[in-house]
Amino acid sequence: MLHYAIMNARLVVFISGSGTNLQALIEAVNGRSLPAEIVLVVSNRAQAYGLARAQAAGIPTHVLSLKSFREAGKTREDYDIALAELVQTYHPDLIVLAGWMHVLSPVFLAQFSGRVINLHPALPGQFVGTQAIERAFAAYQAGEISQSGCMVHVVIPEVDAGPVIDTAVVPLFPTDTLDDFAARMHAAEHRLIVAAVSQVLARD
Repeated sequence: MLHYAIMNARLVVFISGSGTNLQALIEAVNGRSLPAEIVLVVSNRAQAYGLARAQAAGIPTHVLSLKSFREAGKTREDYDIALAELVQTYHPDLIVLAGWMHVLSPVFLAQFSGRVINLHPALPGQFVGTQAIERAFAAYQAGEISQSGCMVHVVIPEVDAGPVIDTAVVPLFPTDTLDDFAARMHAAEHRLIVAAVSQVLARD
């Protein structure tokens, strides 16, 4: 298991979009509140702005598109095998999915058992999969929930269902717009992802 005796634990971060959660990790590493080094940022989308964030911080980046594999007649498992081979060359202690919009197959996860964690903008058992923030807001408006939140969990083949590392409750208010709620959710995510990585690295 990982613990703080491992100085500068090696992190690989997977992104698909703007990379604000990646930025939170970069700032925690640079501020020495997270005893780690981000050794690689991987995106499945070449246009992801998070790549620019990583490059500005001097972090190596790599784009690996599932679409390009499918266009070449290859399978999703072929993609995950190639992804695992890439990541293995960086010898990560932990892989952090920070807005990664691709379900990893058992072929990939078997190579990094228990070392892949995911940030999801919903509480355990709620709003599994995509558009979780929008679905939570709609559920609140329908009177079905009074609050939502986000979690970081260990990744297993079942989507958003692995052992939970930490959660944060995010309130909803009658005056909220979707943008208000989303902004509050993202702020909670930025705090939670740093806290959860710290917890994983602190375990014996």
